Amino acid sequence: MFGLKGRIKGHEIADYRQRFRLIFAIVLIAMSLLILRLWYLQVIKGSELRQRSESNSVRLRKINPLRGMILDKGGHVLVDNQTSFDLVYIPNRPEDKKQVISKLTELYASRSWKIPDEFSSIAKAHPFIPSKIDRNISREKLALIETHSLELPGVAIEVVPIRKYVAGEMIAHIVGYVSEVSQDELERSKGARSPGDMVGKTGIERYYDAYLRGKNGAEQVEVNALGKAVRSLGRINPVAGCNLVLTIDAYLQEVAWKAMAGKSGAVVAMDPRDGSIYAMVSSPGFDPNLFNGGISTENWNMLSRDPLHPMEQRAISGQYPPGSTYKLIVAAAALEEGLISPESSILCTGSFDFGTRSYRCWQKHGHGMVDLHRAIVESCDVYFYVLGKKLGVDRIAWYAKKFGFGAVTGIDLPREKAGVIPTSEWKLARFKKPWQAGETISVSIGQGFNSVTPLQLAVAYSALANGGTVYRPQIVKKIEATDGRLIKGMKPEKQETVPMSSKTTALLKQGLWGVVNEPRGTGGALRRAEMDVCGKTGTAQVVGLPASEKARRAMQSARIYQDHALFTCFAPCRNPEITVAVIVEHGGHGGSAAAPVARKVIDAYYKKKKYGDKMPAEEEEKLEEASRNRSTSGEGRRRRASGNQDE
Repeated sequence: MFGLKGRIKGHEIADYRQRFRLIFAIVLIAMSLLILRLWYLQVIKGSELRQRSESNSVRLRKINPLRGMILDKGGHVLVDNQTSFDLVYIPNRPEDKKQVISKLTELYASRSWKIPDEFSSIAKAHPFIPSKIDRNISREKLALIETHSLELPGVAIEVVPIRKYVAGEMIAHIVGYVSEVSQDELERSKGARSPGDMVGKTGIERYYDAYLRGKNGAEQVEVNALGKAVRSLGRINPVAGCNLVLTIDAYLQEVAWKAMAGKSGAVVAMDPRDGSIYAMVSSPGFDPNLFNGGISTENWNMLSRDPLHPMEQRAISGQYPPGSTYKLIVAAAALEEGLISPESSILCTGSFDFGTRSYRCWQKHGHGMVDLHRAIVESCDVYFYVLGKKLGVDRIAWYAKKFGFGAVTGIDLPREKAGVIPTSEWKLARFKKPWQAGETISVSIGQGFNSVTPLQLAVAYSALANGGTVYRPQIVKKIEATDGRLIKGMKPEKQETVPMSSKTTALLKQGLWGVVNEPRGTGGALRRAEMDVCGKTGTAQVVGLPASEKARRAMQSARIYQDHALFTCFAPCRNPEITVAVIVEHGGHGGSAAAPVARKVIDAYYKKKKYGDKMPAEEEEKLEEASRNRSTSGEGRRRRASGNQDE
């Protein structure tokens, strides 16, 4: 027994003590490391980890503001907002993604709904970052998603405002449309915009986007483990955008739109006294509501592949030869340069020989001896061939640019084009070839290299109407806050004064009055009982025609080779209040295709002026009947029979 006790004390107990010390040291080190780690996490990283923890249960939700409304000059709403529902996915756990994709696909397939391409993005979604997977969903989809919400972790319904284009197609090219901000736009904005913001892409929506878009709001929302909102912890309300009041008159806009039904081209009506745009139509149009919530591939292909190019804003970017409407510019230049007097007469035999080429007049057998007044009234080509030869291309171009041709007008719309007013220097720079004298002959009647926009025609004829002042055309009258406070009021802007004497202005106006009101004038479709309209017809060749009469007729029978029809006018003659420019693509003659459109706009202007918004139904019917009768009247038949419908 004594020997066993000694062994325990001498050998085995000492051995246990050594092992105990080792275990104690290991435990002490482990506890020290644990305490250090806890101290690091709670003291050093405590704030960051607390924020991470809260972000798992509290999310910051962006609140989109209401874009400002767009109204016509009378306060009629053209563009408003409406409520829309978007389907949003905010992933909590990676393992939820497959379940969500599978369930959503199953629900959509059960109703034979198209599976959005965005569903595929769910698999790549970043944790806690919302992504839209379906936009502007129907009430039926909304109900279905809400019914199965427990089976769709991370899926939420977001209420967002979208645009409602009340006036639809007839106003589309003016107001444009909105869509989600692109990556390029995000980078250019330098933080002013965030992903998911809606921005203006074309038209007023783009030009005045900074005023219309307002400021985003935000809300802190507590969510549960399934990502569903439990309660709101705080909110910053969004700030609505400003409202725009246009110079557009919705009634005139509608009349012009209906007048262009079935035609391609443009109509511009403006106030020659200050440059305000009353109406601006580009036909055909498109429905801007198609872009709400993102346009479908099918609809986009339909618009982009349409041979009539409905997305093109013809009024400010369509470039056409001005045809005989340009003759007034040549006449003004010749009078101011002292090359002719009102009594100067020229013999028109039906053609003008220059070099080895013969240039035809539209009147095959000629007009005989014509002075300035008769040349304008009957639109004699030969008379202006002679003037063009005397002036030369550079002097013609100088006066044309004073009238506003060859440069953008500066209207408050994007993507305006300048057109072309050729000079000898321009041709040398563009084609590396010198100007040929024969080219001036074509330029003098608005053909050749000349190209202008319908808006430029309206601006130039407004300058003729008001005595020589070129105004910057404006389409926005004022910008207002949502409470009606005036943010910015637009004032008329003079851009140029045409070097044209009052005598020259009077002579040109007399000629334009004769075009509409004299028996042999080419614009008789605008003749009113008050005899108060001045105007000018035009026919612009699309392509050069062959010398052979047979070949010429064969080419003209194809619509794409038919001439463009133009008509520009202002009224009343003494103190003009409205200018109208019309271009009908491949319409043929200005007097028969474009003038009736202008007539409807002029009539509508005077109806609105007389009755305001309370137009008697019987008065509407009378005026419509009178308009129809004019096109089939005996006078109209006599004019067409005599070949005086247009040049």
